[in-house]
Amino acid sequence: MGSDLNGKVIVIMGVSGAGKSTVGGTLARVLNCDFLDADDFHPQSNKEKMRQGIPLSEEDRIPWLETLRDSLRERIISGKTVVLGCSALQKQYREILRSADSSYQFGSYANPVKFILLDTPVEVLAARLEERAAKGKHFMPTALLQSQLDLLQIDDSEGIYKVDATLSPEAIVTCLHTLINQSS
Repeated sequence: MGSDLNGKVIVIMGVSGAGKSTVGGTLARVLNCDFLDADDFHPQSNKEKMRQGIPLSEEDRIPWLETLRDSLRERIISGKTVVLGCSALQKQYREILRSADSSYQFGSYANPVKFILLDTPVEVLAARLEERAAKGKHFMPTALLQSQLDLLQIDDSEGIYKVDATLSPEAIVTCLHTLINQSS
């Protein structure tokens, strides 16, 4: 990832309940850069579908990802670093986000958009989602967890960093900060 973070995007990815917003927001504070939560970019229609327990279709996801891509592109062009919390469950979705770099060539992972998977066991995810739902803190119901797990595909050739998300958010961010500084 490099210690020179100008014009870089660090995507904290994983299924709902993995800790993307918590870890991403904390990492952005440590790196002194912006944090974007991909959930904030969903149109109300997507949020309503998920609230009703209806998985999003490709027709729902692609425009949302393209909006995210455009926002990331503006930051890369202006030399800003940003941390994005985004599920980015499939390779094709990550390709859309990678294309925020105008010089990106499909399949080339030497790119300013880097991905970190918050790797979390299913039972931990389910418990986190149930806790959030009980507090009324999120539109994503536990019932959709399996649909997200079914969509998740990781291709080792992409060079996605994996982090144990059962650790505390502080421990994860410390690990990520070290990883970012060592990857120069």
